[in-house]
Amino acid sequence: MYYKYIPSPVGRLLLGGQTSILEMIGFPEGKGIICPGDDWIQDDSVFKQAEDQLNEYFEGERQQFDLKMKPCGTPFQLSVLAALQEIPFGQTTTYRNIAESIGRPKAVRAVGAANGRNPLPIVIPCHRVIGADGSLTGFGGGLAAKSFLLNLESAGLSLASR
Repeated sequence: MYYKYIPSPVGRLLLGGQTSILEMIGFPEGKGIICPGDDWIQDDSVFKQAEDQLNEYFEGERQQFDLKMKPCGTPFQLSVLAALQEIPFGQTTTYRNIAESIGRPKAVRAVGAANGRNPLPIVIPCHRVIGADGSLTGFGGGLAAKSFLLNLESAGLSLASR
């Protein structure tokens, strides 16, 4: 497993995976902290495309990611991750809507659990899922990071419509 750290407005992010295939993004705080294993190799030359695209996203210049990535999970979790990637930039949805979109309308809690295990936050936009009452709900990088990402995208939509 290769990894590198990159600076971002939500703190230092850990990018990890196999050479050019991104498998995980870790936050500096919250439940999304990832610590490199003893057998991981730090290499600042890996994941250059991911770093560039994340920088473009944070600068308001990118709304979609086009990366080689390999999220892991059960078939159910992968179906949730695929549904997350369909949420348009600057928009939000609910766990119930995701459950319905994957044909499992009663699996709202399981969708929430799968969302919480997203190994590639930001790139797979789990931050766009909110509570049924419109409240911000848990996020691996913490609620401040989630709020920042949603505000960033809201501002990006405002600039794009000018």
